[in-house]
Amino acid sequence: MATGEDFIYLDYAATTPLHPAVAERMRTVQNTAGFNPASNHVAGRRSAAVVEQAAAQLAALLNVAPASLVWTSGATESNNLAIQGAARLRAHRGKHLVTMQTEHKAVVDVFRALEKQGFEVSWLAPDPDGYLPVESLARALRDDTQLVSIMHVNNETGVIQDIAALGAACRERKVLLHVDGAQAAGKIPVDLGRLPVDLYSLTAHKFYGPKGVGALFLSQGTAVEPLMFGGAQQQRLRPGTLAVDLIAGMGEAAAIAARRIDADLVHLATLRRQLLQGLRHIEGLHVNGPVDGAYPGILNVGLGDIEGESLLLALEPLCVATGSACNSRSQEPSAVLRALGRTDLEAQSAIRFSLGRATTSADIDRAICLYQDAVRKLRALAPERAA
Repeated sequence: MATGEDFIYLDYAATTPLHPAVAERMRTVQNTAGFNPASNHVAGRRSAAVVEQAAAQLAALLNVAPASLVWTSGATESNNLAIQGAARLRAHRGKHLVTMQTEHKAVVDVFRALEKQGFEVSWLAPDPDGYLPVESLARALRDDTQLVSIMHVNNETGVIQDIAALGAACRERKVLLHVDGAQAAGKIPVDLGRLPVDLYSLTAHKFYGPKGVGALFLSQGTAVEPLMFGGAQQQRLRPGTLAVDLIAGMGEAAAIAARRIDADLVHLATLRRQLLQGLRHIEGLHVNGPVDGAYPGILNVGLGDIEGESLLLALEPLCVATGSACNSRSQEPSAVLRALGRTDLEAQSAIRFSLGRATTSADIDRAICLYQDAVRKLRALAPERAA
């Protein structure tokens, strides 16, 4: 599904198409086990078994115990439950929190809300490529620091943070580490059985599962205060009737991802090299984020003389983004790119290409041609260039 009848889809960081096997699994569950898994009868037990199977599939992908997972509606809810729930429960330990300037809005806005509730937040700056040096985190930790939140794979630049090193620094100071793994889980190997992570958020629709379902991992001994009340489901951490078909779909997507991650990464790396090679000779083009070592499904490039919204329109029928999908209708330059040192114009000119399993070499060739043509036309219209 890389190409539709009238578009070329290169916006997999915003969402991925539903894998056919996932859709089939969900249809089967809807027809045979679409009951309330909390009900104490044979139909309820059948649905509960489906949920247990999905938990086992997701747990295998992450190398954790199924009991350590809490189902949610997606990464936004998981981030809220993790950050607010941990901060409030541990407020007696201190009200100092740490995160990065380059986090997703689903994390940034939670911390902004906590600031209004009396918490103090340190907003750490990345290095020019988007990485957080472990020494910067270590310097920010204080005696009253109780929670750190760092994104695993950045949704705009693809930078992969060194979670092992950052987590070790937190463990040394007995500070909880939350990781927004929405762009990592199912896309790169994530071994939460070995990583020093206390809370990890993920969502199904970033790895070819359904929208509307996600999960939160809690390490052994980690507790959070619930945000919702009204039932005993999921140890009262997240009450409400479980969406059995969506959960089954997430489990199936996790099982497929576990088998395909290595091949997916090779495929994406090949396509990213092709795309970068085709674009890098364009005058004034720069890569936002690391050229090498980033998640290969994302390439973010910009120019210093073209406005991004005009470029985005000129690129149609190519489906790409100027930044995070949650901010796609905003005219504000990307806060992530500004944190990397880009000017407002450079940040506004950025285009994020995000690739997926169904992306082909032909799609990349077409994208290169469309980008080159769009830049040529827009520069020809610019007054300073026409003069």
